[in-house]
Amino acid sequence: MKEWSPGRILSVSGGYWQAFTLQNAVKLDIFSSIPERGATLEELSERLDLSIRGLGALMNAICAMGLLKKEGKIYFNTQWSEKFLKKESDDYIGYMIMHHHHLVKAWSRLDEAVRTGRPVRSGPLEDDERENFLMGMFNNAMTIAPEVADVIDLGGKESLIDLGGGPGTYAIYFCLKNPDLKAVVYDLPTTEPFAMKVIERFGLKDRISFQAGDYLKEDISGRYDVAWLSHIIHSLDEKKSYLVIKKAVDVLNSNGLIFIHDFLLDDTMTGPLFPALFSLNMLVNTEGGRSYSAKEVENMLKEAGAKKIDRIDFEGPTQSRIICGIK
Repeated sequence: MKEWSPGRILSVSGGYWQAFTLQNAVKLDIFSSIPERGATLEELSERLDLSIRGLGALMNAICAMGLLKKEGKIYFNTQWSEKFLKKESDDYIGYMIMHHHHLVKAWSRLDEAVRTGRPVRSGPLEDDERENFLMGMFNNAMTIAPEVADVIDLGGKESLIDLGGGPGTYAIYFCLKNPDLKAVVYDLPTTEPFAMKVIERFGLKDRISFQAGDYLKEDISGRYDVAWLSHIIHSLDEKKSYLVIKKAVDVLNSNGLIFIHDFLLDDTMTGPLFPALFSLNMLVNTEGGRSYSAKEVENMLKEAGAKKIDRIDFEGPTQSRIICGIK
């Protein structure tokens, strides 16, 4: 285990300085406003209606972080900010960064949530928050869905339901990998416009449809060869998690596959780090959500009627893992 020093401890304590610098640069549209030829501080200040003093301090800090570079008086994007932080890029991840920004208020009241065991966030997402959340999920999924589709063998399977699928990213890549597969994205009605926009972008409207519903309150229509549940159960308590898994197993055909993809803890519940921290994110934002251990998920699958439960040899960049069962 790596030793803890005062410097390392303080680096963790002050880590939000860099996070806030990045988040507010995205919020203020800094990266997208810098053309290929670069721009001076004065040009950007006028273009974005920002103070010279404030913008100068922000951009110099971003340069220090390595996401901008400065030559004389001209600022340029780096290859990384050009690829990941400009809205025009297909690899843009700014939506997820803004989702993190919206979480700040709840995290600042973590002590209250720990004392009460209750979330400190109240009320539904605002429109801009919901867009950032949905498209942030798309950002995240886009980084790993191609790899997941390569790792999971769906040969011979003809129908898949992407339960709580949001923009439908995983359904898209499963269909791209498996030409004979058709999919249904099941999510709340408010999600449909985002999902259909993304599905259309990939030219898969003839193979991927949207089923609007609330999987906690309503039945799931149809029969499927595959059920894919990605990052669903962490927002639910154990009773509701089992309910959703049971509903998914129930709509599978004989020998159908169910996959649970989530931030899964070890059986000790003390690691890996990201799932452990993510459990705190669920504490401040949800009534009963948390990160579950792989063993807990396996037990829920068994109780729901799944057999031959196995852990897929996969770990995502934020330590997500996949468990599979057969009906």
